[in-house]
Amino acid sequence: MQVIQLRVLERRIHIHCQEPLSEALVTAAYGAMQQRSDVMDLDYNVGRDGVPPAFFIRRAGRRLAATPDDGTFLALLDEDIAIELQKLRADLYFIHAAVLKRSDTAVMLVTHSGGGKSTLSWALLHHGFRFLSDELGPVDLEKLEVHPFPRALALKTAPPMAYPLPPKTVRTSRTLHVTAADIPDGIIQSPVPLSAAFFLTWRPDAPAPSVRRLSTGEAAARFYANALNPLAHAGEGLDGVIRLATRLRCFELITAGLAPTCALLATTIERSL
Repeated sequence: MQVIQLRVLERRIHIHCQEPLSEALVTAAYGAMQQRSDVMDLDYNVGRDGVPPAFFIRRAGRRLAATPDDGTFLALLDEDIAIELQKLRADLYFIHAAVLKRSDTAVMLVTHSGGGKSTLSWALLHHGFRFLSDELGPVDLEKLEVHPFPRALALKTAPPMAYPLPPKTVRTSRTLHVTAADIPDGIIQSPVPLSAAFFLTWRPDAPAPSVRRLSTGEAAARFYANALNPLAHAGEGLDGVIRLATRLRCFELITAGLAPTCALLATTIERSL
């Protein structure tokens, strides 16, 4: 048995892997978070058992899931870790978003699951952006800083040929995982001041990408729709989204073609600084 010890959002997670395949999958997904510690906030046991063998996830003696495929196993483990971290760090306001660094500040890409934030993130990493997260944006509302969640970048489909995946990409039944070792320019490991948010809308019939500045009210409503732990905060989370919408430059970005979308996003950031 191998124990993989993680540090994320200043909390410690131990994952006891009972066999080599589950160990390889956990390492691929969370390798950038590894740090040894005797302190433990979350404790998991994962592996495979049964005939035919199925992956299992156990926490605090409870069997959380059983699944025959590797993609669902990682998705369920990721979901449980994200939920438990929201409980352990209720001081942070969690937004369902990708987060990238440009110059000295961070930018959020906000959309629903499957809305293209991971694919756009992968492309932007080839245009001078750096990686914090493709799934969670945990924000310190007082400092207006966003913390990294450096899980492997997970794509549902292969990107266009202009942005090829690395040869060592981990392919599961559901996702394509680009590990920390293959992220261009490495991963940001410390909080970064947050300056802007782009709410993505994919329109396949759009002839070109476009962007428009959002009003405070519209931005607040969109933030609230993508908030993961609003009830942990004052005013049932409304105070937090109003603060974000007021303090950040917020845009709707219609995406159409990765290269022109990347160029438009970068230009918008430069003009708004």
